[in-house]
Amino acid sequence: VTSLLSFSDGGFDGASFFSLQCPGSTSPTRKHNKETTVTINCVTFPSPACMPEQQLLKPSEWSYCDYFWADKKDPQGNGCITGFEVLLQKQLKGKQMQKEMAEFIRERIKIEEEYAKNLSKLSQIPLASQEEGTLGEAWAQLKKSLADEAEVHLKFSSKLQSEVEKPFLTFRENFKKDMKRLDHHIADLRKQMVGRYAAVEKARKALADRQKELELKTQQLEIKLSNKIEEDIKKARRKSTQAGDDLMRCVDLYNQSQSKWFEEMVTTSLELERLEVERVEMIRQHLCQYTTLRHETDMFNQSTMEPVDQLLQCVDPTKDRETWVRENKTGEIRPVDIEI
Repeated sequence: VTSLLSFSDGGFDGASFFSLQCPGSTSPTRKHNKETTVTINCVTFPSPACMPEQQLLKPSEWSYCDYFWADKKDPQGNGCITGFEVLLQKQLKGKQMQKEMAEFIRERIKIEEEYAKNLSKLSQIPLASQEEGTLGEAWAQLKKSLADEAEVHLKFSSKLQSEVEKPFLTFRENFKKDMKRLDHHIADLRKQMVGRYAAVEKARKALADRQKELELKTQQLEIKLSNKIEEDIKKARRKSTQAGDDLMRCVDLYNQSQSKWFEEMVTTSLELERLEVERVEMIRQHLCQYTTLRHETDMFNQSTMEPVDQLLQCVDPTKDRETWVRENKTGEIRPVDIEI
């Protein structure tokens, strides 16, 4: 038991729970009940040698409640982490990914805003503003389309902020606090199991000691009959019976703790499963909204090009020449030869 638990001043130190040895190590494992069960880190499982086939709680669903009962080696250290901690890490990682997606969208918004700013600035530069005729009209419309396109991108960035980034940031704002509460709840139940399993082992040792004492007294009586030895045997038998009762009581308390932990593990893991499905679905919906907004932006950008396309189709160099000549001609009388 001392290899399994840490004690301080004779009492159980709950903080030592998460430094338990990993599954598969021999020291925290105890076999009993004719090898039908094996206890690892104070959790009792059917023995692999005689384990009856267990029906999954939610067959064919790969549900959290079926696959995270054992502890596993901690990749970050020499200890181990519980199956529930693995589930919590998944939840917290999901929250972090959600935050990073929001940061990504924020960078996308910045790009759109900067692009819109540059388009608007470019549209106001008076380059080639003296171009005339139908070509000049098409050129002016092209420059104006930049300002229209800038407005489209500003609206896109605004909608990204309100319809994608903000939901990512505000979804489950108290999530970490809720996860910490669940973590403490399940950890407290495991700590209670550790304490009660230690009591079982202590009671088991006490019973073994009492039985050994009774056996010794019985052997003494076989060697030499004595009223005192007979009385000692009666006392030893009462102590052995009492030790057996104490062991049964400790086992009952341990089983109650494990049953409570089991029920809470099922309930809580199913809740975490539901939360993960909800998170993924939320992100999927808002990324779909992103693609919808992006398609709308392309459509609106295309609409800004339609007037430009129309005017470019109307560019007529012959007409432009006529207009320019009419406005700038200096005389249509041609020179003639000198006559003598």
